[in-house]
Amino acid sequence: MQFPRRLLGAAVLGALGTLALPASATTILFIGNSFTYGDPAGAPAPLVKSYQPNTVTDLNKSGIGGVPALFKAMTVQAGLDYTVSLETIPGAGLERHYNEKLALIAGSYDKVVLQSYSTLDAKQPGNPNMLIKYSGLLAEAFRARNPKVQIMLNATWSRADQAWTPKGAWYGKPIEQMALDVRRGYDAADAASNLIDGVIPVGQAWNRAIAAGVADPNPYDGIKAGQVDLWAPDHYHGSVHGYYLEALTLFGAITGRDPRALGANDAIAREIGIAPSTAAALQRCAAEQLEAEKKAVSAAPAA
Repeated sequence: MQFPRRLLGAAVLGALGTLALPASATTILFIGNSFTYGDPAGAPAPLVKSYQPNTVTDLNKSGIGGVPALFKAMTVQAGLDYTVSLETIPGAGLERHYNEKLALIAGSYDKVVLQSYSTLDAKQPGNPNMLIKYSGLLAEAFRARNPKVQIMLNATWSRADQAWTPKGAWYGKPIEQMALDVRRGYDAADAASNLIDGVIPVGQAWNRAIAAGVADPNPYDGIKAGQVDLWAPDHYHGSVHGYYLEALTLFGAITGRDPRALGANDAIAREIGIAPSTAAALQRCAAEQLEAEKKAVSAAPAA
């Protein structure tokens, strides 16, 4: 498993703690689909999709805040200076961003986060070939504009509809398996390009929340008392809890800050309807997953 290599140094230096403030704003672009922009409806207001859109730049000018706006709010709360942009297409893999939006997105950024289709390939679930090809091509395009850009991949979560219903590609397998398979696909994309700086383990943070009893593993049979549903009512997209956990994991991996520093009374969690005890539990899951990634990298034999 690959953790963002350039980010690892910052994370180690900060020990998931305080880092020096940047002299100027760090520019970051998030590219993805509804797993990045925070669909669908049915979650408590305000919806993640419409969260603070005035704090980020939606390159498509569709007024989306989404997970990038949650990330932005976390950086502000941490005293960091990030200029955040996003470009999203519903139901799309990275090939559509490359083929349809390259002129729009290929600017000079300090950091870029790429998120592709939820099953890796819509027609061949679990096949990473399209991800490998187009993450590499996008990395080349961004590196041409800024040779120092950090390019990271966002490995997403298991879809309950894919694991618990007979039509799902992961039906009959543990709920955690899809996220692990998706992670392997992103690791393969990382390994295939020396321009990509690592994988952010969002799906595995979800797995950790399930394993810890914070989140219910099967929304189809009801949500157990004291647990939360990470999925939206469609059992596909994230709920506010799921997107908050995604944003926490991105925040910790990208900035090197400890997500637990936001605290149980995090105003961001409160604004999207998450209880303090749940916010603290989700922060812990994100932090522990990032710590596990660091330990895995440290234990790996030198190349």
